Amino acid sequence: MAIRTVSPALGAALLFGASTPLAKLLGLDVAPQLLAGLLYLGSGVGLAILMLARALLHRGQPESAVALNIPAKEIPWLAGAIVSGGVLGPVFLMSGLASTDAAAASLLLNVEGVLTAVIAWLVFKENADSQIVLGMATIVAGGVLLSLQPGTMSLSAGALLVVAACLCWAIDNNLTRKVSANDALLVACLKGLFAGVTNTGLALALGATMPAGSPLLATLVVGFAGYGLSLALFVVALRGLGTARTGAYFSVAPLFGVLISLALWPAAPGWTFWMATGLMAVGVWLHVRERHEHHHTHQPLEHAHRHTHDEHHRHAHDVAWDGHEPHAHPHRHAMLTHRHAHFPDVHHRHEH
Repeated sequence: MAIRTVSPALGAALLFGASTPLAKLLGLDVAPQLLAGLLYLGSGVGLAILMLARALLHRGQPESAVALNIPAKEIPWLAGAIVSGGVLGPVFLMSGLASTDAAAASLLLNVEGVLTAVIAWLVFKENADSQIVLGMATIVAGGVLLSLQPGTMSLSAGALLVVAACLCWAIDNNLTRKVSANDALLVACLKGLFAGVTNTGLALALGATMPAGSPLLATLVVGFAGYGLSLALFVVALRGLGTARTGAYFSVAPLFGVLISLALWPAAPGWTFWMATGLMAVGVWLHVRERHEHHHTHQPLEHAHRHTHDEHHRHAHDVAWDGHEPHAHPHRHAMLTHRHAHFPDVHHRHEH
């Protein structure tokens, strides 16, 4: 597996993992739901500014323009992802945290990766061999060990709400895959804006108080990096790896969070940290060494995304093109049967 295929997923995990210690560094004393809303809002506003800067940079270069629209047939998928992951997920989590020990909640959050993979494999028929399943299990085991504190785990109503939040995010991940061929910044921006406005509005309605100017700005910046850029990279990874594999790589985010926390607040990590690191490294290695190859047929498909003229993109251009790659424009794939190593990416969503 080429490192450029894996790097967006690991980059998303790094940025998201960094958001927790950075948010702690801010020292904000605000309601958890308001903090979640502000982080989402920072992601949406930040990505909107980034898209504006990109448009100004490419002004007068139609061949470099990116289509800022979601096809009508894909809007229900995006809406479902926003409602599930951006609205219901945080509400369930904050409700669960109110009656659940923080350590137990951290342990339960590892369920998201498992549910993401299960839905991808069983509902959306994404292929997975024994090596991928073992790699996923090893990464999740590392995450469980990383957050494990003896005597803190109990099955309560609050714990079930945390699991419900994980289920919402797992559904979100799988639905987002259905729109991952579109501009990643646009998809992430829309999710951030809707989730941010909804959660911030709910928190204020419940009596939360907005932080002052500088802390507010700092929170929005953390949200832009840890939620916005992270989500954009996650969408790119979905496009190239599929849901289960992206979810597996993203599951190492807590490890990055711990490493950054140790850099900010130096301390000697315990044995569980080193064992968790080893398990996650083995899981990532199992995924990286995957080679899935067989004869397969591509059904006719029409979409738009950044691409090069590889064996899947042998088309003429009906739009202005200066010959540079990669480039983006609407294009149509004819039926094609061939054999090569591949992942369940945007062009390989076939059954096995």
